[in-house]
Amino acid sequence: MLTVDTADFLIIVATAAVASTLVTFGGRYIFVPVVVLELVFGIIIGPDVLGLADPDSFISFFSNLGLGMLFFFAGYEIDFERIKGEPLKLAAIGWLISLALAYSIGGLLALAGVVLSLLFTGSAMATTAIGTLIPILDDADQINTRFGKYLLAAGAVGEFGPILLITFLFSTDSPAESGLVLMAFIALAVGAALLAIRWVGIGWEKFEVSMETSAQLPIRIAVVLIFALAYLASDLGLDLLLGGFVAGVIVRLALKGREVKILESKLSAVGYGFLIPFFFVVSGIQFDMSALVADPSRWLLVPVFFLLFLVVRGVPAMTLYRKVLDFRDRASLAFFSATELPLVVAITTIAVSEDRMRTTTAAALVGAAVLSTAIYPLLGLRMRGSTAEPEGI
Repeated sequence: MLTVDTADFLIIVATAAVASTLVTFGGRYIFVPVVVLELVFGIIIGPDVLGLADPDSFISFFSNLGLGMLFFFAGYEIDFERIKGEPLKLAAIGWLISLALAYSIGGLLALAGVVLSLLFTGSAMATTAIGTLIPILDDADQINTRFGKYLLAAGAVGEFGPILLITFLFSTDSPAESGLVLMAFIALAVGAALLAIRWVGIGWEKFEVSMETSAQLPIRIAVVLIFALAYLASDLGLDLLLGGFVAGVIVRLALKGREVKILESKLSAVGYGFLIPFFFVVSGIQFDMSALVADPSRWLLVPVFFLLFLVVRGVPAMTLYRKVLDFRDRASLAFFSATELPLVVAITTIAVSEDRMRTTTAAALVGAAVLSTAIYPLLGLRMRGSTAEPEGI
């Protein structure tokens, strides 16, 4: 029988509520995104500080659901019709440059004995937390701008690319096996997308009516799709992040051209109201601060990785986009693109479990990712100023 520590569960939920309360009522005195407070408060209530909460298997399960939901929204927000063409092309080239830079830097760090694996360390540095950035950009009215189009493309590739990399290199025993499994998953996902598009087209009126009743059919179907694809990905030996992301893309395609504000609002309530903050608080609790405290010299890795994130993701932004964005917008794109967190947590967790990364290195990478989420979006918004031009400009 599964035992549940209800006290720990309550403390985690209450901690997420406190973080949200401070951001809501803190106004101009709270300068950091709510996810940063959730992580910091998670560290405080965790075993290395106050010792109020310690995740068990049940809590870890809910945390994984939150991670899957986070990547669902990352996939859902990617409107491929909007970012296709030049934005997507520049984003893909930019990420490949970032990957080359990350692996080169990771190789140098490995040769110097600072890290164990250039593959895992480099992969962690070549990510962008678009799922974390979307609420920040939405609150600042930057999503529907011309700049937002290029940022969404860069973020989509910077998140989906590493997910595929994790799936291809880390999830199964051989690249060949990974490729076959990945193709099978894609074929099943395409089939699910076609079925969803057809089903929604036939029964949309009834779906809309049910959202005003206790049936809530579209919400239930979306949640089933998220968990079904996450289960399928995990069962095939892939990463559940891929399942969540693909589920978001499928829902976006199925709902294309329809008025879905009510549906989006209710999905956001489920995701950002409970599951996603649960993941961030638990990630803070699991942050291994003791590993850094035991070796104070490793604290130097935190600012080093913090700056390397900006180098790896910022260099392509500053060089590739000269013809389409001015200097301030390119600098803003660099800061936003260097914001990393969920995938850093995922990659370092895999690396430590496979003895390919020291716990101190993992803690330093996660600590740098927390700093990047706290600082880089603020700098990105500062560079943008009050600019929120329509997309057509």
